[in-house]
Amino acid sequence: MDGIQHVLDTFFDLPLILGTLPTLLREGLLNTLLLTVLASLIGLVVGILLASGLMSRHRILRYPCRWYVDVLRGLPHILSIYLIGQGLPLAGLNVFGSWTYGYAALAIGLMEGAYMAEIFRSGFQSVERGIVEAARSLGLSRARTMRLIVIPIGFRRVLPALTGQFILVIKSTALVYLLGLATGQREMFAIAQDTSSNNASLSPLVAAGLFYLVITIPLTYAVNAWDRRMREGRPVAALPPVEAVA
Repeated sequence: MDGIQHVLDTFFDLPLILGTLPTLLREGLLNTLLLTVLASLIGLVVGILLASGLMSRHRILRYPCRWYVDVLRGLPHILSIYLIGQGLPLAGLNVFGSWTYGYAALAIGLMEGAYMAEIFRSGFQSVERGIVEAARSLGLSRARTMRLIVIPIGFRRVLPALTGQFILVIKSTALVYLLGLATGQREMFAIAQDTSSNNASLSPLVAAGLFYLVITIPLTYAVNAWDRRMREGRPVAALPPVEAVA
């Protein structure tokens, strides 16, 4: 009986969980979503640029982009967070001053940009060659064809995969605590980690995990349904019967 109670006190201390929830909601959730949005925007921009470079005919553009994607995808996320988030200030490159969020969002965004680059590349290359040739026959340059035809069509086709990557960005924000966050700047994991350490209980981490699940599980199902709908095609609504004219 004592063993069961000890397990409950370690993982499911209800008073401690209820006491942690207000801070998780008021501070942690907002900061997590802020970091997710900033990192996703950086990742989108980097991903589109890298994808364009990966498809370039010029080796001077294609090879650096390929190296970037291979290196950033090959490194552990925790190492990249340290190298970028702490490395830039230590090297004297204080591009964001003392704003920790800037370094954190940049680190996550640069990492996710490498993954998004492959998603965009596959989407852009899935655009039918006949569409591209038709655009070129109308006098559009390669750059304008890419900007006006290939990117819009390819972007729409990879939206489900991008949304799935967005879920990974949400989970990656938990690594930001490594950079050191002041009170008021902590995301959900940092708040749960501090509270767990102060109370010698993992219950706050369980509470944070529940918040992550509440966010990610519905998004996961939405992405799967969206992807299935796009692959199968939207059903065409039946036309109403035409009434005979008297």
